[in-house]
This record gives sequence, C-alpha cells and structure tokens, in this order.
Amino acid sequence: MFDKLSSRLSTVVEGLRGRGRLTEENIGDTLRQVRMALLEADVALPVVKEFIESVKARAVGLEIHRSLTPGQALVRVIHEELVRVMGEGVRPLNLRTQPPAVILLAGLQGAGKTTTAAKIALWLRERERKRVLLTSTDVYRPAAMLQLERLGQQLGIDVTPAEPSLAPVEIAARALEAARRGLYDVLLVDTAGRLHVDEPMMQEVRELGASLKPVETLFVVDSMAGQDAVNAARAFGAALELTGVVLTKADGDARGGAALSVRQVTGRPILFLGVGEKPEALEVFQPERMASRILGMGDVLSLGEEVTRKVDREEAEKFARKMAKGKDFDLNDLQAQLRQLEGMGGMAALMEKLPAHLAAKAGGLPQGNDREIRRQIAIICSMTKGERRYPKTIDGSRRRRIATGSGTHVADVNRLLKNFLQMQKMMKGMGKGKGGIGRMMRTMGGRLPPGLG
Repeated sequence: MFDKLSSRLSTVVEGLRGRGRLTEENIGDTLRQVRMALLEADVALPVVKEFIESVKARAVGLEIHRSLTPGQALVRVIHEELVRVMGEGVRPLNLRTQPPAVILLAGLQGAGKTTTAAKIALWLRERERKRVLLTSTDVYRPAAMLQLERLGQQLGIDVTPAEPSLAPVEIAARALEAARRGLYDVLLVDTAGRLHVDEPMMQEVRELGASLKPVETLFVVDSMAGQDAVNAARAFGAALELTGVVLTKADGDARGGAALSVRQVTGRPILFLGVGEKPEALEVFQPERMASRILGMGDVLSLGEEVTRKVDREEAEKFARKMAKGKDFDLNDLQAQLRQLEGMGGMAALMEKLPAHLAAKAGGLPQGNDREIRRQIAIICSMTKGERRYPKTIDGSRRRRIATGSGTHVADVNRLLKNFLQMQKMMKGMGKGKGGIGRMMRTMGGRLPPGLG
C-alpha cells in the first residue's frame, strides 16, 4: 500500500549523512521532500502541515546518540510521529456489552463492506471464540444479500435469510431479535453502500444507527480512494457516531494517504486492515508496525506471527525429519510447501512484510509470481501419486497429459520439473552434516528457491 511513499521517505535522509547534529538548516530540504512525498501519497493537506511541524519541532537541535547518524535520528522521529498520527486511540474491538453486541458497518459504494463483514465475523469466531450472526440490510442490491449468504455458507457462519421486500430498519430489528433468541454473542450488520452526497440514503443509515444502538459503528473505507476517502469520512462522521475505521484493499497499489488522513478527519481509530481477497486476509491495525512498513523497515513481527498461526507445525516437523534422514525431496513435498506459501497470502504478502533491503535481495520475482504458485499446484495435482513420488518417470507423453489436465502448456510442466530438480539437489545438501544448510544458502546466493522465483 505504501510502496511509493516508502521509497521516497527511505531516500530523503541520504543528504544528512556525515552531519553531527540536526539543525533547521540541514533538515529544511529533507522535510520539504517529506512534505512532497506525503502530498503525493494523497495525505490531506492539514494532516501534512501538522505532521511536518511536529517532526520539525522535535528534530531541530536534537542531540544525536553516538550510535545513530543524523539520518537515522530523523527517521526515528518520523517513525514516532507516524505512529502518533495513525495510532492515537487504537484499541481492541469493543464487545463489552449485554449480548448480542451489535456491530454496524457503513461506507461508500464499492468500499468492500460485505466482504469485510464476513472477514470480521470469521476473525471474531477464530480469535475471540464468539458466535456471530450476519445480516444484510442492502435492499437496493439483492446480490449483496446473496453474496453474504454464500460467504456465510463458505465460512460456516450463520446469516439471516434475505428479505429484500422489507425496509432496512425492519430487517435489522428482525435480525436483532433472531440474535437474541439464538443466544449469539455478536450481530454484524452490513448496510447498503451510499454516496456521501445522497441525503435520503444517509438518513437511512442514521435511522439504522438509532434503532440498533450498536456498540461499534465502523466506517469501511477503500485505501485506494485517496481524497474521496477523506471527504466521505467527514460526511459519515457527521451522520453517525462512528467508533472506528476499517481500511480495505490495503494490499493494492494504493498511495496510502487514507491511513494517515482518515483517523485524523474522523477522530476515530483504525481498527482493522483488509489485506487481500481471502476471508482470512484481515489484520488488526498496529500503528508501530505500519509505520515501520512505511519507512521500509518491514514488519517481521507480523510475518512471524502469521507463520506461527498458518504454517502446519506437524507437516513442517515431518518434512524436517524426512530431510534429516536423507530421503529425496519429491513433488508431494513441493506441493505442500507451495500450499503453505499460498495460505500466507502468496509472495506479494510475504515480500511486503520484509525489510526493504531483504526484499530487494529476494528481488527479480516475476510480476505474476502468485499466479505461478497456483499454476504449479495445478500441475502437480494433475500428476498420479507415482509421478509425484518418482518424477523421473515423467516422460514426454506424460508431460502432455499433465499439461492438458492442468490447463497449462507442456513448457510450463517442463519448467516446473526443471526447477524441482534444482530444489531437490539443494535439499540433498541439507542432510549432509553441519555445513549442509550453509552450503545450500550459498548456492542460492540469498535468492528464493528456484521453484518460487
């Protein structure tokens, strides 16, 4: 989300190398560049002005610790100010009320409210162990009700029956009664997308808020909306008693200004980030980690937590034992590794959390790498058990059959097998004494395994 801003901010401090301390003169040009970077990232002008003034007030005359260069000291000040701007008031979701706790989602058309409703419901069930009931009050787009029903079925989360003939307030009242009767912990209410200039629709969402008295009213906003997000935030903040913000599509090619602006405009904290299309692609917003990502420091803590949560430990230990015994790495093993990577959001999600210098070392990845992972899984799935275990048996006719079965070309099958043989050779080195892993890493030269590059 912050690629352009990150690249700008990580280079603007280069001119400060060799200076003994930060002065108004030698940081003036740097802060002008920071200001331009923020404006280009669609951060609202009032937010930019306050941010620059705060950084300048703290940085000028700052005594530099012996272990820090002036550039590093300024980065630290910018990091702390980014945390302050984005993180003021950040807190856990508030569920401290008599069940069912009502959560109301509101926002512009196309912001991703319906998908976000399903994501939050899944998060509540998996992380908070809550029974959740979903309901849609979008009578203007029956497909939204059907979409929520299908998402509920897919995730095993209950959804109230679609009733597009009723008024939104009546649908919400019936859903609340059903949540009470069913002893649900949370009722999550999806609303129709509306333009902030559409007064009748804004009145409708006001009535929903007054009727349901939600414990949380979350403003769902598209990270890629730029200044439109700021204008919408003002309108929804005036119409509703907002309690928090959810930023969607934060994995897209966005400038990132919404994250820095919306919190300040609404006066409400960002609680969640939508970071992909999958139902699991929802992160609790953590300003310190987001500030680190913006400044190219990566988010290794989140990456570690994700690995712990999503990697099958039993499978990993089984694989490690197999390698330690010197057994051959086969295509079943490659498929398992690819599925683990896919479950973590693919290469794009992984690279985003790495510090900039490590991501650069692992560079050279093709643009369609995540699609390539899915293609490789499809090819392996088209093989027989014997072919996966003994890849050397895959001759020309078998390759043609596998390509047809996976909807790919023979060249794709050939490329996978070639990459697999390289990986198999490296994996053999892992079981050959203490130097095995070191030799493998030197062979790779800091790059990702060839099957993923």
